[in-house]
This record gives sequence, C-alpha cells and structure tokens, in this order.
Amino acid sequence: MNYIRITNHQTIPVSDIPELDYNSFFELNTGFIIDHPERHCVNYFGYHVSNRIKLICCIADDLTHEIYVSSCSTAIQTRLQAFTSKLLCFEKFEREIHENFGIDFIDHPWLKPVRYAFNRADRTKTIANYPFFKIEGEELHEVGVGPIHAGIIEPGHFRFICNGEQILHLEIQLGYQHRGLEQLFLMKKSMLQRATLAENITGDTVVGHTTAFSYLWESLCGYQASRDVHFSRTLALEMERMAIHVGDLSGVCTDIAYQLGSSVYGRLRTPLINFMQEWAGNRLSKGLIRPGRNQFPFTTSLANRLTETFNAFEPDFNEISDEFFKLPSVLSRIERTGVVTSADVQEIGAVGMTARMAGINRDIRTSHPYSLYPELKHEPILKHHGDVYSRVQIRKLEVNQSISYLKTLISQLPEQISPNADLNKPGANSFTISLVEGWRGEICHCAITDEKGELALYKIKDPSFHNWLALALSVRNNEISDFPICNKSFNFSYSGHDL
Repeated sequence: MNYIRITNHQTIPVSDIPELDYNSFFELNTGFIIDHPERHCVNYFGYHVSNRIKLICCIADDLTHEIYVSSCSTAIQTRLQAFTSKLLCFEKFEREIHENFGIDFIDHPWLKPVRYAFNRADRTKTIANYPFFKIEGEELHEVGVGPIHAGIIEPGHFRFICNGEQILHLEIQLGYQHRGLEQLFLMKKSMLQRATLAENITGDTVVGHTTAFSYLWESLCGYQASRDVHFSRTLALEMERMAIHVGDLSGVCTDIAYQLGSSVYGRLRTPLINFMQEWAGNRLSKGLIRPGRNQFPFTTSLANRLTETFNAFEPDFNEISDEFFKLPSVLSRIERTGVVTSADVQEIGAVGMTARMAGINRDIRTSHPYSLYPELKHEPILKHHGDVYSRVQIRKLEVNQSISYLKTLISQLPEQISPNADLNKPGANSFTISLVEGWRGEICHCAITDEKGELALYKIKDPSFHNWLALALSVRNNEISDFPICNKSFNFSYSGHDL
C-alpha cells in the first residue's frame, strides 16, 4: 500500500510511512479528497532530511475515523506540480512549504508568504513589501485597517477594495509577530517547558492546545492516561468552549450596538472563568493540563460549586439569548450578513464551527474521538446558511450542549489516580499525530523523533490556519460597516496562525 492508515493519537515508526515519487504522491493525496467530502487535509508539511526535503501529508477520513499518511522526498529549490491546481484546500499548506524551503509549486494561484518566519528560505521577501491583490478602477478605493488596532488585539492588516461602501475584495495579511514556537519545542528539553509552550500557542485556547500536546506526548511515550485525566480534559475543554462563546456573543452585541446583550453576556463569562480559577488557580486554565497526570483532581466540592454556577448562569443566559434572537434590530444585522456558502467552505477545507455553520459535519469529537466524548455520544450542531446568524446560533446552542455534557460528567466523578511523575522517554524515529476539537475547531499537533528519541520536528496547526480565508469570503458584497460583526462572529487567532 502506498500510504498507511492510522488513528488519532497513534504513534508509528517513521519508516512505516510509505515514501512515494512526487507524481504518485500528488495523485494519491488529491485523489483522496476529490469526490470525497468526508475527507480533508489535517496537515501537510516538510522538514529537512540530510540535503533533501521530506514532505508528509495527512488526510483525515471523518467516516472511517482514520488518517491516511504518506510521504515524498524531494530536492531543495525544486519545482513541483501544485496540489492547489486541483484542490484549493491545499493553497496555504503549499504557500508555507514554499516560504520555508523555496520549493516552487507550478500552477499555484499565488505563492505569496504566509508568515514571514525568521527562518524563511527567501529573506528578501519582507512584510513591508507584501504583494496585495489590486483592482484598478476610477470608482474603486482601498481601505486599510491595522496592523495596529484600536483596542487590545493582536496585529493583522485588512486591505479592503470597495466600490463606495460595498466590499468587493478583502485580503488579510498576517505574519507580524512570531515566537518561533515550533523551533522552541525542539530547543526546550523538559516536559514542563514544552507544556508551557503549548498553553501559550494562543491565549484563548489554552486547554485545546495543551490537551493536543499532552495526548501526543503520552502517545510518543507509550503511556495510557487514567480515566480521571480524560475526565478533567473533557470538562476543561467544554468549559473553555463555553467561556469563549459567551464572550464572543458579547462582542457581537457590541459591534451591533446592542448594549444590554453586550453587558449581560460579558457578565456571564466571568463566573465561568472564575470557576477555572477556583479549580486550577488560573482563569485561562494555565497549569491545569499536563501529560501523564491530573494536576488538579476534580472533587465533590468542585462539582457542587460548578452546579451552583450553572444554576445561576443558565436562567440569565437563556433569557438574554431569547431576547437577542427575537429583536428585529438584532436580526436585521445578523441574518444574511457575512454569508459563506457550503461549496466555498468545502473548497477551502474549513474546519470546526466555520464548517458546521454551512452544514459541513466536521468535528473531531465525533470523527476522530478522544477523551470521554464517545461516552457523551456527542452530536455536532449544524446550521446551513453560513451567515452571522448561523454562527451565533451555533455558539448559543453549543453553550447549552456543553452544560448538558458537564452535568452528566460531574454526576459521577471518577476515582482519582496518583499521578505518574515520570513518563517513559519517547521512542526513537517515531511519528505521532494528535487531533483535538478546540472551540474554534480542529487543532493538529504532529511530532517526529530522531534516533535518540529527541524531537526532530514539532508541527502545530491551529484551526485558524484553515479558516481565515472564510472571513475574506464572508464580507464580499457586504457593506464595510459589516466587517466588525463578521470578524467577531468568527474570531480567528492571529497568534495561532503566526506562531
């Protein structure tokens, strides 16, 4: 077989990944997805092996719960036929490979830089000379927003081409701020240092990224976590989902000048993150998730406190949501605003809520299950109009769903197992992939070890890497005043993209 089938959080020898010639590699991986909407690329990246570049492509099948992994070895500074010439969903993966290694992809629509990483192949390409798309016309004008924004927000530049107030095109330029995280995972040697890096990939997805790292590290070390560890991770993931969704509903209200909704949703976020402070000592859940251990056991006392929190939270949340979704002034701003079609969502390979808003059932909790989600029998919430209304509906319904799951979980607390202080050293020459459904969508961490069991590669993919293009598509033919509400209804990550 010219590829290997693996499952989520599975470790295999790197030598088990079949290595193909590029033409076979191209036909295999594009063929996996063409006419198969249940499949998508979860990661496609390269790394140096001697004086060549090894490409690894990972295609997830959401029906079989498998991941198809294949590889190809190619020369540096070579020319290859672009996967993107057949499937747009590979567009950004190939731009990153081009930026990092100088591989020139033939028939790619535009090999512009993705991140302007410090170790990019061509240092002459600078962010100051970013090649923006241009449309000429006497009636057209350009509007630039950022990279410095009015408020506490990470840097990103939005370049609009408008005809009057109507947006014809939006280009999103990222890459302003880097921490070199993937390289730091190789440089830092202790598990604690690496876990700290994981929880700082993006500050609003501390639990999601640290959970992905923890499952990956446990898989590399051949360690099986106990039920109480899975319990805490599942509970923390859903608490993080609730807190961010509620906060973003407040942000949407702010952007449409619905002050009551902004205030009430903003207030309701506070008891959720305060509970995380009570549980683990940090409102963003830093320090909670670690490989091989349950840092802060979930006690009966905490279960009672969480029940009290929900008892106070639910009536107010449901009341303000009922008001929000029936006010004509609200509905006039969110219905049919910022539409992305199901066909476009499928074509760009969107994940998470960005896929589910347009009827695409893409949710790692069911497609590649982990933790206690199989026991919860999770059913993804789908909407079909792809507009702001669909996105805020998903947020509201997922909050209610998370509460239901958490009530089920805390009704029967697991036995607390003493933590395993020392995991085995990772196996030599191994490959692992870890998928976790964060509140934005699919998080993917991949790792490869060398002959000594040390990390030779650590590859991170935040769901925003897939999804930023959806924001650009959503504002076409909308008025420029609709951009803030479209942007907040997605709430993508700058830091998760730039790394």
